Amino acid sequence: MTGSDIPSSFRLAYVPGVTPTKWVRVWHERLPHTSLELVQATAAEAPELLADGGADAGLVRLPVDRDVLSAIPLYTETTVVVIPKDHVATAAEEVSLAELSDEIVLHPLDDLLAWETLPGRPAVERPATTADAIELVAAGVGVLLVPQSLARLHHRKDLTYRPVPEAPESRVALSWPEAETTPDLVEEFIGIVRGRTVNSTRGRAATPPRPAKDKAKDKDKAKDNKGKRAGERGGAGGARNRSAAGRKPQSGGRTGGQGGKRGKPRGR
Repeated sequence: MTGSDIPSSFRLAYVPGVTPTKWVRVWHERLPHTSLELVQATAAEAPELLADGGADAGLVRLPVDRDVLSAIPLYTETTVVVIPKDHVATAAEEVSLAELSDEIVLHPLDDLLAWETLPGRPAVERPATTADAIELVAAGVGVLLVPQSLARLHHRKDLTYRPVPEAPESRVALSWPEAETTPDLVEEFIGIVRGRTVNSTRGRAATPPRPAKDKAKDKDKAKDNKGKRAGERGGAGGARNRSAAGRKPQSGGRTGGQGGKRGKPRGR
């Protein structure tokens, strides 16, 4: 894909907690003439944004509707519990769900974790957003379970967090609208997030086919080289044959002499 075939820009959606900085930097290095526009969206909004063409691709949280969107899982996040810095749980490196049984566990409306059974005790009402729930944790109302990146995103000096290995986890994926052929720029970004080198044949536009006259020249050159190699092998074979003809067979002579000696009767 060269020249006028390259779209002027690429729109990449991303959800809170996901940091596309390193991939954007590689994009600018590899495609300096194709701008990359970042489009921020909530985890709930991102799939619809992609389906409606509001972005070419997006860094989203699974699951997504695979009948509408293609997706490549990138990584899985650890779930943590956000707690005040003076909370008793800060004494441990990890926290179990059982240890939260007496806690008010806030469950915001934009919660990203697929709970079969909510841990702890429910709050009187659900906070509208994760940001609102963080404020309630800081106020001492309860605790909050979120992907680790969101705990970092909403960092406060008076709060900390601990991993909760038993909790459901959140998976981040690169997603784009389902199509028979993946757009070239999406392939470029797939190559970047997967760590492919700039010379990789995947994730880049195919090299234009060589002109037929160049292919014919290569074919003629190959034939000439093949003929030269055959002539060299023939010359070397003739030289070896002439050299062999000028040498006397020594092994037979030695054998004959020894045989003659053995054939003479010894005098007694």
